Amino acid sequence: MQVALQVLLLIGGLAVAIVASDRAVAYARALAAGLGAPPFLVGVVLVSIGTDLPEIANSVASHLQGKADVNVGDSLGSTLTQYTLVLGLFPLVIAKIAIDRRQMGLVSLLTIAGLGLTTFAVSDGNLGRPDGIMLVVAWAVFTLVLIRALPSEAPDEPPPVRHEGRLRQAGLVLVALAFVGAGATLAVRALVRLAEYAGIPEFILAFFGASLGTSAPEIAVDVTALLRGAPAIALGDALGSSLVDATLSIGVGPIVAPGDVTTRLAVTAAVYSAVAVAVVGTLLAARRVHDRLGTTVLFGLYGLAYVVLLGAE
Repeated sequence: MQVALQVLLLIGGLAVAIVASDRAVAYARALAAGLGAPPFLVGVVLVSIGTDLPEIANSVASHLQGKADVNVGDSLGSTLTQYTLVLGLFPLVIAKIAIDRRQMGLVSLLTIAGLGLTTFAVSDGNLGRPDGIMLVVAWAVFTLVLIRALPSEAPDEPPPVRHEGRLRQAGLVLVALAFVGAGATLAVRALVRLAEYAGIPEFILAFFGASLGTSAPEIAVDVTALLRGAPAIALGDALGSSLVDATLSIGVGPIVAPGDVTTRLAVTAAVYSAVAVAVVGTLLAARRVHDRLGTTVLFGLYGLAYVVLLGAE
């Protein structure tokens, strides 16, 4: 009975976070479109923050509950999931996607750098406030680099939203964020209880379980963008979300409340994710196209993570 209740709370919490994230993203995109921002950068900088709200909220909620492993496992698992599983789905929606070598290479390189910083931060078994500040600052610097280094494009078409006016839209984004935080907190508590019942390490459950749930907004947003003929938004979101997860998402939690992590699992997950990002980035940048051959490689990298992480457990 208790297990069923916790499963329902986990699903319900994630559902609230996902639905609220969708609304936050819609109004955030509407605001960005009014400023004439290019599609890929909207995906990397803005939409990625919206679709990563569950991970960010989980980070804070996990540390407030003394469960730093849930934060690191979920954030690193989401980084890997978005670079392999989510990106791998793209050619199943539309056959081929053109890849800009400069965009793919730069975002991948910065994501690897973020994962390197995370590896350093967790290597002593503790995520403290200085570690969190370092990762959040890294995200801000990396984002500025992307904005300045990537070429401009035509602005994105604003999505249809019910309410107009920038102040009203900004307020609705804040309300949606509050619901994301509430849903994510509920989901984290349920996840911790399930891990205790099953005897599964929280890190493993967060890396493979929670990351799939918190990556659902990326899947929903990106598939919708592909179907509506906006592949730049989809690609920017998938790549940008991984960058956010590797830096900002992990960093916000320990700023609020430092916590201990399982060093072996955290370091193994960070290093494997960095290798996977390097392989995906190199493959797609070299081929300049993402098709079903790429899907096979990306899905294989995701599957191999089970072998690597379970072997390190």
